[in-house]
This record gives sequence, C-alpha cells and structure tokens, in this order.
Amino acid sequence: MNFNYDIIVVGAGHAGCEAATAAANLGSKTLLLTMDMNKIAQMSCNPAVGGIAKGQIVREIDALGGQMGIVSDKTAIQFRMLNRSKGPAMWSPRVQSDRVKFIETWREIIENTPNLAMWQDMVTELIFEGHRVTGVKTRMGVEFNANAVVLTNGTFLNGLIHVGKVQIGGGRIGEQASYGMSEQLRDFGFKTDRMKTGTPVRIDARSVDFSLLEEQKGDDDFHKFSYLPDVQRTLEQRSCWITYTSEEVHEALREGLDESPLYNGQIKSIGPRYCPSIETKIVTFSDKTSHQLFLEPEGVNTHEFYLNGFSSSLPLQTQLKALQLVPAFRNVHIFRPGYAIEYDFFDPTQLEATLETKMVKNLFFAGQINGTTGYEEAAGQGLIAGINAHINCHGGSPFTLRRDEAYIGVLIDDLITKGVDEPYRMFTSRAEYRILLRQDNADERLTEKGYELGLAKTERLNFYHQKVENVRKIKEFTENFSVKADRINPYLESIGTAPLKQGVKLVDLLSRPHIDLQIMAKEIGPLRDLLDTITDRKEEVIESADIKIKYSGYIKREQIIADKITRLEDISIKDRFNYNEIQSLSTEARHKLTRINPETIAQAGRIPGVSPNDISVLLVLLGR
Repeated sequence: MNFNYDIIVVGAGHAGCEAATAAANLGSKTLLLTMDMNKIAQMSCNPAVGGIAKGQIVREIDALGGQMGIVSDKTAIQFRMLNRSKGPAMWSPRVQSDRVKFIETWREIIENTPNLAMWQDMVTELIFEGHRVTGVKTRMGVEFNANAVVLTNGTFLNGLIHVGKVQIGGGRIGEQASYGMSEQLRDFGFKTDRMKTGTPVRIDARSVDFSLLEEQKGDDDFHKFSYLPDVQRTLEQRSCWITYTSEEVHEALREGLDESPLYNGQIKSIGPRYCPSIETKIVTFSDKTSHQLFLEPEGVNTHEFYLNGFSSSLPLQTQLKALQLVPAFRNVHIFRPGYAIEYDFFDPTQLEATLETKMVKNLFFAGQINGTTGYEEAAGQGLIAGINAHINCHGGSPFTLRRDEAYIGVLIDDLITKGVDEPYRMFTSRAEYRILLRQDNADERLTEKGYELGLAKTERLNFYHQKVENVRKIKEFTENFSVKADRINPYLESIGTAPLKQGVKLVDLLSRPHIDLQIMAKEIGPLRDLLDTITDRKEEVIESADIKIKYSGYIKREQIIADKITRLEDISIKDRFNYNEIQSLSTEARHKLTRINPETIAQAGRIPGVSPNDISVLLVLLGR
C-alpha cells in the first residue's frame, strides 16, 4: 500500500466528500480518511438538503461541478420549492432524502472517482515540518504523508452527547468522538472553543395516528437541484406531516427543565438561536401556546420518521411524556430520544479566503470545524477547500468567490471576516445581492468558472450554453414583437388586468404581475411557435427568461451597486500595513485589522469595529 498522497481529507461528512471528490477530479492523488466507511455523508440531523438560502448553496455546488445536488436529486423522496409566494430571489429548493440511499449514492461516487482512495481509521495527530503540514498519524499507528491536509471533522472533535443528566462521549449517537487533534492544534497556537447543536427524537410511524395529522405533499414539477438534464428524481415520493404542540405539552416539558443540560449548567457552550430546542422555545416564547412540528420520513422503505421542531436534550422520560400529549402520538414508540452534542470548533478568522489556515501552510479547515452548521454550508466549504488544496499542490491562482458571485462567497467571507459567536447558518438576509444570487441562475454565475478549473465537464458547459442561447432568443423576441391593443385587450380584461391604451412591445406586457410567457404563448402564435422549438429543459428555460424579463430593472440596479463595491475588492491591502503604527485608526480598528489582515479594502470595511473613517484613512495612505 502507498502511504504518500497529494491531499488527505480527514472526515467523510458532507464537507469531506465534496473536498475529496473535487481534489481527485481535478487530478490530485487523494485519500479520504474516515472512522466509518459505512456512514459516508451521514445525515446526522434531519435527512433533508436545501431550504432557505441553503438550496442556493446546493445549486452553486452543482454549477461548479460538485456532487451534492446530484446525490440529493437521485435520493429525493420529496421536493419542494420554498417561498414561491415571494419574489424569485427568495425561492429556495429543498428535498427530503432517503437517508440510507444518500449514503449509498455518495459511497458509489467516491469508490468510482479516479485518484481517490479511502482508509477507515481515526486521525489522532497531524505531522508538521515547521509551519507546514506534511501528513497525519492514525490510532492504528499508520502515518500517511501528503502535500496538503483538509480537516472536516464535523461534531467529532471531543464530541460529548447529552440526554438529560446522561453524558456520552461521541461524535454522533452510537459513534465515538475524535481525540487528540484539538489539543495539538491548540498547543500550536490555534484559538478554539466549544459549540452545541442538537437533534430531535426519531419516531416509529407504526405508532402514529396519521388521521390526526395534516398532510404536506411535495411539488410535482420540473424543479430540482442539478442542472444536468439526465439527473432526475426516480424514487417514490412521500409526504411530510404537520401537527402542533399544546399548553399541556409545554407544561410536561417545563417539569423537566431542572434536568435540562441547557438550563442546569451542564452545557456551557454556544448554541444556535435560529434552530432552538423545544425547551428553549417554551422558555423564550413563553407567551405562545403551541409550536409547529413536522413529521418527516427518513426513507422510502422505513418506518423511521424525524420530528422536525422537537430538538431536545431533556431526559428520555420527559421527552416521551410530552410527546404522548400530542394526540397523534398518544401511543408513540420512539427509536431514540433527541440529544444535544457539544464539540470543538476553531475561530474561522484564522483562515484565508481559500480556507487555508494562516498559521500552517497547506492545512485547510472546512465545515463545522469552522463554526458553521448545516450540510450545505459544510459541503460548500469542502468544495472550496478541496479545490484550493489541489491548487496548492499543483500550482495556479487561489480560487475564491466574491459576495456578489455566490452564497458560498458570502458564507466564507462572513466566517473569515466576522468570525462566529454562535453556530453559523446561511440566510438570504446575509447576502446583499440576493437578486443576483438567485437559485435559478447559479449556472450562469459559476459553470464557466467550474469549467476553467477543470471541475465542470464539457457536457455541463454545453448544456449551459444551450440554455443561455435559448433564453437570449426569447428575450430578443419579446423586445422586438409588438402587441396590438385591440388584439390582446379581450384576453387582458378576461383575467382582470388593465387593457392596453395602445400597442406595446411584448416585453412591456410581460413586466405585469400574473402575466408570463406561458400565458402569452396561448394568445400569441409566433411566441408559441418559438417556445415549441425548445425541446431541452423547456420549462427551466422559460422560467429563466421570465425572471430576467420581469426583474430586469432590479437586476441591473443591483449589478451596478455590486460593480461599485467590486472596485474596492480589487484594491489589495494584505500585508501592506503595520496597522498598530497607524495612530489615525481607531484602537479597535488597529486590533481587528492586525488580527484578520484582510485581503482587500472591501473586506476591511466588513470587519465589525472598522468604521468608514478607518477605511478613508487606509484609502488616503494608498493614495486613493
């Protein structure tokens, strides 16, 4: 066996799988090191991918040539496009996945990726030569040498599970924690801390009275994650179900609060505000008499369901008593209780934009080790880390994404510039350029970048170009085709919208709410004929053209703003100043700028505590 590799990826969660496949597909000899080869890309919380802002990240991963979108589509048992009642900047795809098939599909991809090998073992130590990483040591005593190492340890670094007063060392229920690396990196000088996350109870569907639940079916249309036409949903689609807690349920939960690790001092680490446990909900929102719960299937051929909204670390008996007060769960049987888990993470301001650590050359961090939460945020980081690890080994310019190019760019810039004071989750509100970063146009933003890297293949690029050309033809037609008032007014009046006073270009008519290309095609023969010439991904192309036509003014306005900011992104200041010597900067700015050492003026301006006046000082010193 060969123990020498270009890149070693430690951890086979979502970040590790994307990092390893990206590096290997780019040509690096890669080793994926995991404690359990049968739990690759394990969905340790809910078996779902995407959602608000997270769905945009998955589409970006796919557009660049990553795998998460493909795996999610192939293993989907329910698809929904969230926020359809809002504008397209807010639309977010989400799938409920078959947990077992998700793992199997990822395992098949990894085992059939050239240049990629696996090894099952626990990494206990990194090997350094000065300030450069050169490999890892495992619990079996094996040493693997590498030019770059990517750490994607998830919740396993000194992981500690809590169920009431019971504490179990582990990275997930039933899986051992990883020990040794946190201490080594801390001794090296890295700043680390503890975070907390949690997961809900798992329920046996045979014990549930579904007649007392509200059914929530998925969407049955063309939407999906992957831009590749041959990637489709093929599994049987299943429903999710909705119910509510009650004041009775809340009272039962309150009785156990003195044994809650969150409230008796047992857990001291940082937890997420946006995904609170059920006990946190009843304390924080004490005025609410009910909270919504979602019962979600774990797969096609299993009775195991996940109770979204009922995350808890309360004692088993308290969880069970409260559940049995929900009418549909009166006779409930559970497979296991909810639990909380504490784990080590590292301050992400210790990273470059490539996710390489500032302190150690060729050492990369991706995923929950950086203080994030969520499969999608982890996978996006893993992809960027894998790409840049490959570049470090074989040459080339660092690969990064700006805030106006991708949610992945927003994610990484937030981490390395602002740090984290709670588990970081992506929201659309974190992005200044939401209209530019829509889920429908990730291919336009990123496919050519993926192709230039060598990650997106020629087939994907050709599909993208074909879509762009079809959208261009439609837009051009609407800009040139005139609609006569007397011809279209009867139809407009029939749907309750104002008639035309004079003829207009079709593009002007399409800017109205409730009027789109599909509707107009029924009334305008030449448009119908044009749309009928589109045989490949017709609905996707039409939706893309509709959005561009309807929101063109907003898109252009936001692009102008983004272009202005980009000019500041082009002004490099990394290692240009000794900030501690610039007395005209505020004390806080000197401290923050020294610690983070921003790449550009624009990044410096996003550091909390650096004021516009501080930026003006730097621009004057640069002669701007």
